Amino acid sequence: MTAKAYITDIASFLPNAPVSNDEIENVLGRVNGKPSRSRKIVLRNNGIQTRYYAIDPATGRHTHTNAQMGAEAVRALAQKSGFDLKTLECLCAGTASPDSTQPAHGFMVHGELGTPPCEVFTAAAVCTSSATALRYAMLNVEAGLYRNAVSLGSELPSRHMRGRNFGPEVEGRVTDLEHHPELSFEKDFLRWMLSDGAGAALVQPQPNRDRLSLRIDWIDLMSFAGDMPVCMYGGGVNKRPDGSLQYWNEIEDPLDIVRQGFYALKQDARLLNEHVLPVWVDRALIPIARRHDLRPEDVTWFLPHYSSEYFRTRLHDRMVQQGFGIPADRWFSNLTRVGNVGAASIYLIMEELLYSGRLKAGDRLLCSIPESARFCFCYMHLTVV
Repeated sequence: MTAKAYITDIASFLPNAPVSNDEIENVLGRVNGKPSRSRKIVLRNNGIQTRYYAIDPATGRHTHTNAQMGAEAVRALAQKSGFDLKTLECLCAGTASPDSTQPAHGFMVHGELGTPPCEVFTAAAVCTSSATALRYAMLNVEAGLYRNAVSLGSELPSRHMRGRNFGPEVEGRVTDLEHHPELSFEKDFLRWMLSDGAGAALVQPQPNRDRLSLRIDWIDLMSFAGDMPVCMYGGGVNKRPDGSLQYWNEIEDPLDIVRQGFYALKQDARLLNEHVLPVWVDRALIPIARRHDLRPEDVTWFLPHYSSEYFRTRLHDRMVQQGFGIPADRWFSNLTRVGNVGAASIYLIMEELLYSGRLKAGDRLLCSIPESARFCFCYMHLTVV
């Protein structure tokens, strides 16, 4: 019998009090001292009502590092599950916003935890990084190399979202936003979408005896970077005619790195709107479903990590067109309440559903994690036991 891996518990950490739409600029600050003219347009399209920032609204100082939030999620996981962190054998961490380029993010989380020696793995990507981390944990447990592993995703994008990081150019996009909502995926959009937080999962070779667990049946990740251009990026600007980026370390004057916005996160909204759904569904979901002989009627709950409510109906319709329609009443998302927390989002979604009282043994969950940076997609199938 093939060994299996089970998610026996999931926990999260969301810093400070929830921030409403009207409070965002008080926390992140205004661009050039002026209120954003596009904020309401963007928020109307993305549907987010509250989110969390690791920022003290009174002082404007960060209250946590990314590594500290990851460690807090792991501690919450240990408390919920009764797991002794002193016995941790493998720590797997994914993030798109590490505190430092070196040491790797996973080691910094381990340092914050202060637990005994163990294997540490860091996955570097955007939203799919935490799925890669979970897959690494799963494979190690299935192989019998470890009796336990903790996988986590954490993000601190607010350090890039502060008003002082953005120039007046974002104000010039407002007219286009009114007529083409998808164009909100520009610099200013990211200010009203991305938020901070962390989630962690405990992976073990046996399920819980007295409460529900999630058996990991498979995790498939597919990168389309071989034939798709860069769509979302940080540390670079000015796409050249051949589509390549000018990187921050090519700049002679270090001050120009700040002046020219190299540290700001950017997204090519036209590329996103043109390609994300065809790749997400046609090129990723359909081949993966065929590979695993998965049919839409097999799925009890669909857990999509989409970045905006703007895409919910469009994703649903595309899936129907491709013969993999899942009724909307079998979708589960908490985007409107917790925001888009990047790599942490799928953990936050799974945790809320696991503790919602809606699951029963035998239910089958299909998780979908898209990443627009250079078009990478993950699908994950779980069975409730």
